[in-house]
Amino acid sequence: MSKRDYYVVLGVARDAKDQDIKSAYRKLALKFHPDRNPGDQKAEEQFKECAEAYSVLADPEKRARYDRFGHAAVAGASSGAAGFDPTIFAEFDDIFGSIGDIFGFGGMFGGGRRRGGPQRGADLRYDLNITFEQSATGTETTIQIPRHETCETCTGSGAAAGSAPTACPQCRGTGQLRYQQGFFTVARTCGQCRGSGRVIAKPCETCHGQGTVEQLRKITVKIPAGIATDQRLRLSGEGEAGSLGGPAGDLYVVVQVAEHSFFHRDGNDLHCEIPVNFTTLALGGEIQVPQVLGESEPFKVPDGTPTGTMFRLRSKGMPDVSGRGRGDLLITVQAITPKKLTREQRKLLEQLAALLPPQQFEPTAREEEDRGLFDKVKDIFG
Repeated sequence: MSKRDYYVVLGVARDAKDQDIKSAYRKLALKFHPDRNPGDQKAEEQFKECAEAYSVLADPEKRARYDRFGHAAVAGASSGAAGFDPTIFAEFDDIFGSIGDIFGFGGMFGGGRRRGGPQRGADLRYDLNITFEQSATGTETTIQIPRHETCETCTGSGAAAGSAPTACPQCRGTGQLRYQQGFFTVARTCGQCRGSGRVIAKPCETCHGQGTVEQLRKITVKIPAGIATDQRLRLSGEGEAGSLGGPAGDLYVVVQVAEHSFFHRDGNDLHCEIPVNFTTLALGGEIQVPQVLGESEPFKVPDGTPTGTMFRLRSKGMPDVSGRGRGDLLITVQAITPKKLTREQRKLLEQLAALLPPQQFEPTAREEEDRGLFDKVKDIFG
């Protein structure tokens, strides 16, 4: 049976870049991987074909020979034959760790995993809601999380007192069953021990052979000042317990900060709007500016300040979560228009209005230009 063109197998052009070839192979390997297609002989053959194509096109020297002379020039690059370098698949081990087993190279990928060995515990996530003020000052709180911890009765072995797990007789403790198919060795998870490589004749009565039990654990969490919404804190070793002596996972506390009724946060800067009497904007004067931490502070508004003017108060914003300084506080002054006036107030405002010049608009440069053009046309046509 003739081989298909390797570029056609991966679905890439002959001038495809290395990254394009790698991405195409990753996608196809995930699609046809035997673990995702159990018992599908066609998918398994396609998986092998993709791996063979990638083993050639990912190697610059082999790819150059293949481009010139075709399959005959790289006959030794097929899986299981001399010249095949399985280490090219090392970076794909995070997606499907059994590729080495499928091609019979075991742990040569640098990530070959023995299913029956120690396993790291799962990571956990906890969403923590705090107030805006707590995010500004930092705080310490206690949370409760349900997690699996090592069973104290059997110390994690899963076996009852006086007994111990034994190697699975079917897979001989490897957790996998291997089948030879031509040049290839295909591995499958052992059905008897479910990949653990062990069987327990007398399970522990407390954990029922699992080696872990669920507990409700209280954990103290320190929230640094300046933390923002969706930032997370990693508590190492506070996740699920590992199995067979493996390390515990981590706990990730994801913080959600409540909105403030007056301040709006933008990075480490704070924004707010402060209502000010129009007389203060016109004559200048002192106003009180609320602070996210502490009491209000005075601020001098210059005379003749238009409404909507923004002022920046340095280092009066949120603290940086890393401890490097603070952001700024940006205040926007907005004129207050009184809705109800006393007779005396109205009289004073009427006196002021009489003293002010009538409303005038200064023409813009464009308006001056247009008016000059109009005057010229008027002179021409009378």
